Amino acid sequence: MSSRQQVRTQQSHSAEIRQVYERLLTGASVRSRHVEVGAGHRVHLLEQGAGPPVVLLHGTGNPAGFLLPLLHELHGVRAIAPDRPGVGLSDPINLPAARYREAAVAWLDRLLDTLELDTTTLLGHSGGAMWAMWYALAHPDRIRRLVLLGPPAVPKTRCPLPLRLATTPVVGQLLSRLAPPSPTSILRFAHHVAREKEPLARHPDLVDLLVAAGRDPITDHASKAELRLFVSPFGFRRRSRLRPDELRQLAMPTLLIWGESEPLGGVSVAEAVTDLIPHARLEVLPTGHGPWLGQPTRTAATVLEFVQ
Repeated sequence: MSSRQQVRTQQSHSAEIRQVYERLLTGASVRSRHVEVGAGHRVHLLEQGAGPPVVLLHGTGNPAGFLLPLLHELHGVRAIAPDRPGVGLSDPINLPAARYREAAVAWLDRLLDTLELDTTTLLGHSGGAMWAMWYALAHPDRIRRLVLLGPPAVPKTRCPLPLRLATTPVVGQLLSRLAPPSPTSILRFAHHVAREKEPLARHPDLVDLLVAAGRDPITDHASKAELRLFVSPFGFRRRSRLRPDELRQLAMPTLLIWGESEPLGGVSVAEAVTDLIPHARLEVLPTGHGPWLGQPTRTAATVLEFVQ
């Protein structure tokens, strides 16, 4: 066995998350594959359709498969949703806390090179929206359009209390032991943090995926590391926030999608963020933090109108 194969064997994702992915994709038009990015690191992709490319970056703690209701509705584009490093079925990489942003940008740059995408539309949800903005600021020439769904650490956003408690020493560990990943704990989290309990409950396979992700040691480690990067017991960390002057540098056409019940803040927060981005427009939907869960067709139509 080669050293590369040994590393992969030691860092294999759980059988549970692989099985849930297989069940989710059985009979679906979305296809799954791996590509090698960088020094032998494999990235798992979900792909759908043909046309102008749209790369979708999932949020913190949920794999790319969580975006499947949206992927199924994105017609007329080539939609590509990678599992970010260490999450889902992608290999972990070194994302040092001191250089997390730079490492994330470099990973995404290598991925676009591997996919031979000189330019693309970049869509990001929650933590993935932060990655999308980081990349757009570093490589504006490669981003045709930018779509942001519930970006967390932007001006005037507030951090939900359960996330702050999860990063509190001792308390966070106690909560993990008292509420291990299960359908009940996932739906409770969706209610208190995302305000999407009822829409998510209508997708039991996605609940199973989130349970499997929480039980998978590699995914859990990557998710908690990113959460600690963004969140402290007192709210979003200052060093993780995008400043107003950075938002003013996003020169590409940008679409911000915001839920009426977004736990990060009211519509006025979204309006303030939109005003800071030079060529941005705002679309408010009757949803919480994951608009495609309850409104997949409308969310996709909003994205497609903007992209096409």
